[in-house]
Amino acid sequence: MRRVDPRLTARARELRNNPTPAEIAIWHRVSRYRPPFTRQHVEAPFIIDLVCRKAKLAIELDGSQHIETAHADAQRTAHLQSLGWRVIRLWNSEVLANPDGAARYILSTAAECLGGTHPQPLPSREGRARRPRYR
Repeated sequence: MRRVDPRLTARARELRNNPTPAEIAIWHRVSRYRPPFTRQHVEAPFIIDLVCRKAKLAIELDGSQHIETAHADAQRTAHLQSLGWRVIRLWNSEVLANPDGAARYILSTAAECLGGTHPQPLPSREGRARRPRYR
């Protein structure tokens, strides 16, 4: 088992606690689906914005700062692909303009990675009687 650098873990935790508006918009739409998605996943030496581990799908939500770092982003994508990840990149502005469409794209790509299996929402709790806590 490999150890993750504690600095990367701390940075990932910091990023999870301070998400961008685009990350919030996507997370609220895909977090209820299975297989589960994870925010700020450490794949040393990188931290991936959103992943579906079972599908080996990495989603990068890029802001305007990534315009100047296109070469570094390409190297990062190549490294992740060499580890077996499928990487998709979405611009924050596109996500904020159409969050439902971005979520559908992510979910359909995850389904494609899983061989056509559609991610399923968690079962609804409607109609279930709640068990008493204390007797």
